[in-house]
Amino acid sequence: MTDPHSGSFRKRISRRGFLAASLLLSTGRARAEAPTPLTFDTLYSEFGVRGLVFSPIVKASAGRAVSIVGYMAPPLKAEAAFFVLTREPLAICPFCQSDADWPSDIVVVRLAAASAIVSAGTRVTVTGRLEVGSAVDPDTGFVSQLRIVDAQYRRGP
Repeated sequence: MTDPHSGSFRKRISRRGFLAASLLLSTGRARAEAPTPLTFDTLYSEFGVRGLVFSPIVKASAGRAVSIVGYMAPPLKAEAAFFVLTREPLAICPFCQSDADWPSDIVVVRLAAASAIVSAGTRVTVTGRLEVGSAVDPDTGFVSQLRIVDAQYRRGP
């Protein structure tokens, strides 16, 4: 066992090594921070001549971990890697032809891994990384304005 007062111990734990380890630990803490909670009421700040305007909290949360509570829209298939989260339970799938028609009360959720989808109308809490801006899904062709990616969900609020 190495004596902490011996020279070999001091050589192994240098000042530079200590600072590097401290930086790594602080970076790890930042990643473990709680996700920013969003609601459907906080997604957009206004509706102007150019359409919906993202709220300051959405703009500030782009690329960061967020959480939001809503309802799964009826899925296209029983097990999928994505679903649509809605403010209210829906009886039909809310996909749009264009992002110009994008409703203010849905968010596309791309799961970290394919998962069985719960029945439509089930309230869920989604956590993942927020992507902001128009995008076309290469697999489905669906257009979205907001996406939560690398997501997980759980039943209930």
